[in-house]
Amino acid sequence: MDNDVSAGSGTTTVAGRLALGVTLLAFGLGTTGVIDGVGAADAVSLAHYVGGVALFLIGLLAFRDRDTVSGTGFVALGALWFTWAVSFGDHTSANGAGLFLLLFALVALTLTLAGGDGLGQVVHGLLFLAMLLLAVAVFADSSSLAKAGGWVAAVSGAAAWYAATAALAHWPTVLPRRAAGRGVTATG
Repeated sequence: MDNDVSAGSGTTTVAGRLALGVTLLAFGLGTTGVIDGVGAADAVSLAHYVGGVALFLIGLLAFRDRDTVSGTGFVALGALWFTWAVSFGDHTSANGAGLFLLLFALVALTLTLAGGDGLGQVVHGLLFLAMLLLAVAVFADSSSLAKAGGWVAAVSGAAAWYAATAALAHWPTVLPRRAAGRGVTATG
């Protein structure tokens, strides 16, 4: 197996992925309601400080290291998590909350399409799907879609956490390449 630990293994990227992973896990699991007595509101403090402030600062450090993909991602997501945390529970209309989640999804889609390493694209792609599901859930007033969005957010958080751990522990981050079909040989 190829380890591909060079992609996204810088200290700022690892710290950013840990912060994003923990935030998404807390938010996602809280949204699903799988843990008795724990809801999305319980993730607000973590989203404010870890997902918001810390992620934003990590993004600035990534820019300093000339890592524009990670810098852009972490600064944008940090600002969005901070905004979500400070506005949670305010008197925002359902459509306003849905619009915010939809805009959050579009930022995640941009980060997915921006490139970077494969695990980063998986994390951002799952984040896009989670926020899109949550936005539709708010617009449609559907608790089932909200739970589905929470599960996708939790899986995205687990992928971010794995990406950070893999970079630190030198675990595999890509699958080995396979030939196109039977009888096809690769030349080197």
